[in-house]
Amino acid sequence: MAGHIQDRWYKTNTNAQGKTTRVKSDRHGTGLRYRARYIGPDGTEKSKSYPDGQKRLAEKWLTKTEADMDSGTYVDPAAGRTTFGQYAEKWLSTQTTDLTTRETVTSSVRGHAIPYIGTRPLGSFKPEHIRDWLSELERAIPASSYRRVIYNSVSTILNAAVDDGHLLKNPCRAQSVRPPAPGTGRVVPWAAERVFGVREALPERFRAAVDLGAGCGLRQGEIFGLPVDEIDFDSGWLHVVNQVKVTTGGLVFGPPKRNKLRDVPLSDRVADILKSHMKAFPPVSITLPWLRQDGRPVTRQLLFTRLDGAGAVRRTDFNDRAWKPALVAAGVLPEPEAGERHQAAREHGMHALRHFYASVLLNAGENIKALSRYLGHNDPGFTLRVYTHLMPNSDARARMAVDSLYAGPDPAPDGPQTAQGQ
Repeated sequence: MAGHIQDRWYKTNTNAQGKTTRVKSDRHGTGLRYRARYIGPDGTEKSKSYPDGQKRLAEKWLTKTEADMDSGTYVDPAAGRTTFGQYAEKWLSTQTTDLTTRETVTSSVRGHAIPYIGTRPLGSFKPEHIRDWLSELERAIPASSYRRVIYNSVSTILNAAVDDGHLLKNPCRAQSVRPPAPGTGRVVPWAAERVFGVREALPERFRAAVDLGAGCGLRQGEIFGLPVDEIDFDSGWLHVVNQVKVTTGGLVFGPPKRNKLRDVPLSDRVADILKSHMKAFPPVSITLPWLRQDGRPVTRQLLFTRLDGAGAVRRTDFNDRAWKPALVAAGVLPEPEAGERHQAAREHGMHALRHFYASVLLNAGENIKALSRYLGHNDPGFTLRVYTHLMPNSDARARMAVDSLYAGPDPAPDGPQTAQGQ
């Protein structure tokens, strides 16, 4: 048996002649009597206490502990008492992924996981707790694709907890736990009517942001971080060199996603809209740190500022106070009940404007390689996988190709033999 059982109601005394006697201790008759003690794999003593009459249970616990250490399935009881919320916060603080991705994961875990399962000790997790949480999540978030993103983040955190010895198995991996469906996986671009309907419903100072998304394919952070001096009206190009990012400490400037600087064609109509916007809302010089709160100060003359004009636009505030109300006004989202927040609708975020932009260019015959460059993707293959179903008129081209085979002097050829005989 690993360790030993201490009876705290008795102690052993040794007299001058070396004889030992067992006498009652000061604790006799009060408190938990037995303390099972052992040395853990980390070299520190662990213990668990039991009441009078449960010495047998203490011995069984030590025996199981020894077996777990021998089989490699041992979990430190103290580590297992760490709650999901405590561990998740520590895990989030150590992530080294892209800053925007980090903030997105942090927001989803804090908003949709920790409030539900944050107080549960890691060592107590069972598949039923994940099933219950997923049921609550389904009521809160209609889009299964977004629920799956949140679920994957939680599963990743629990995988790390297994690696760190806080629990034996990841309950998300149990056969009885069914992850949210990934969705169709196919981008469904907005119709032009919806794009312009949402644009019209936005506050006037933000309407040109829709044109930069739908007409130039810029990401939300790139739109709010677009400086005036990166718009070349003479040559008809936008230079995408930075964006506004949200961090836990505040807003910062940073490079575009994956550090992918790029040039994007600027149409005459969008250029005119930007000029009109700058007349109505003169650009403002904004100073923010670069990448981190302790980064070097960088000043940019931005096209878009907050409604009060006093600072850079925080996308989370914009989404709640401007974008989602515009979606409601345009009939994209239902009106929330009194006192309730707007419905979560990740598929209807500003990223939908980039999908619209891609669909417009593909429909006009633009090639995937050029589109990939304009969107700032690292790999044209990724662009193709996302938008291949939007490639226009492939069926019409197929019909035309076959029709050209049959084309000839006879306006109603009998078949392939006729074509081959010409």
